[in-house]
Amino acid sequence: MVLRLYNTLTKKTEDFEPKVKNTVGVYTCGLTVQGRPHVGHIRAALTRDIIVRWLEHLNYHVMSVENFTDIDDKVIEKQQESGRDWRMIAGTHIREYMAACDRLNIKQASFYPRASQHIEEIIKLVQMLVDKGYAYENAGDVYFRVRNYKDYGKLSNKTIDELISGARIAPHETKEDPLDFALWKAAKPGEPYWFSPWGKGRPGWHIECSAMSMYHLGESCDIHTGGEDLIFPHHENEIAQSVAATGKEFFRYWLHTGWVTLGGEKMAKSTGHYFLIGDILKDYAPNVIRLYLLKTHYRTQIEFSKERLDEAKNAYSRIDDFLSRFRDLEGTEEPLRQDEFSGAMNNDLNTSRALSIIFDLVSAGYETKDEKERRSIASSVRQYLRLLGFREKTERPFRELTDVLEDVLLKLRDVERSRMFEAVARKFLVDFVAIRDEDDFFPIMLNLLLFMRDELRKEKNYEMADYIRKRITEKGILVQDMKIEHL
Repeated sequence: MVLRLYNTLTKKTEDFEPKVKNTVGVYTCGLTVQGRPHVGHIRAALTRDIIVRWLEHLNYHVMSVENFTDIDDKVIEKQQESGRDWRMIAGTHIREYMAACDRLNIKQASFYPRASQHIEEIIKLVQMLVDKGYAYENAGDVYFRVRNYKDYGKLSNKTIDELISGARIAPHETKEDPLDFALWKAAKPGEPYWFSPWGKGRPGWHIECSAMSMYHLGESCDIHTGGEDLIFPHHENEIAQSVAATGKEFFRYWLHTGWVTLGGEKMAKSTGHYFLIGDILKDYAPNVIRLYLLKTHYRTQIEFSKERLDEAKNAYSRIDDFLSRFRDLEGTEEPLRQDEFSGAMNNDLNTSRALSIIFDLVSAGYETKDEKERRSIASSVRQYLRLLGFREKTERPFRELTDVLEDVLLKLRDVERSRMFEAVARKFLVDFVAIRDEDDFFPIMLNLLLFMRDELRKEKNYEMADYIRKRITEKGILVQDMKIEHL
């Protein structure tokens, strides 16, 4: 069965055919980083994760790009409110987002460009539009002439008449037409700026994504994803300015993730109506959150609630309890109900149906008395969970590193700062029972040992530092010291 995807542009479910055989380019509109990441951001990232995982399973080579909008009105407003530099604000929130994605086992994109890193490409693209008569400059601002692009509104299914009724010109704007949107904005006093043919300024929001996607994936590519709230005006404007500039189809397939709602309203930083993903990860394991989000088809809105997360927790415990009987099993045979599972995923990435197949298999595994059948079911469930990005618990590495820590603490008793090391380590071990997911222990435990080693090296206790390195290496983990030279 061929992969079929619902295309927002055509309003139809279509057979997927990449522009280049066996190679797929995927662009995802990522965060505007004026605030901390919330559950809605993670759901959009998870859509990219599932698309990429399934395409790779189908033997496509995937190039994926997810951008960060690190310079725009909202980021500048946050700078003015907080007094912190916009680069610091952006960096802090990007690091938190990436850490959350890592814990949730969301595949890293091939590239994570930032708008501020592509000013040259943005200016070049804006100049192309000016040269072709699709854009004009007025008092340092550059605007796109919406009426000059005949297909405007095709993605969002809006007509020019509908748009006119809601269009307004703000007092500071210098548009020819209320429908026109900004490509480049003249800098106001105190705002960050770059030099351009139109004076000091910065890019508009929409042009950033066109420039970044073209730079990394070419002028015409395969799949563009993002939240459904971006359909208009962001994605509509992306298409208009990109096609106007190049004369080529921009992206062939447009996939949009449904909102995560709270009390029926969209989660949004602008309204303060959201749950931070960092807070949710304190109470629920990454696999539970992944299950909760994937149980609903990516295009369907999902109402956030702790009750539904608790349901997902209980459901995943049932899976994990079954698999715990077969921790060392690595099945090589084809999984059971493979045609059904593939059919679900090829039908517009229907993770809801795919998960129901997994739960059916687990139920059958609990019911059967045949040990061979149970092992076959466990193997199938494990393979399907991996395809959906679930990370299986790995108890052994944590226990091995615990043994290393205990050994190191014994040897540190005669070291001057041993009590400090022991207090930190003991507190961690006491807190063991409070942490929800055993997989989270491994990086934390490793970082604790590496912290102790770095402190010992600072005190020139190289013998003890080398011992810690030796013990970690014995567990199959390479510890490499790198000298960083500043250019």
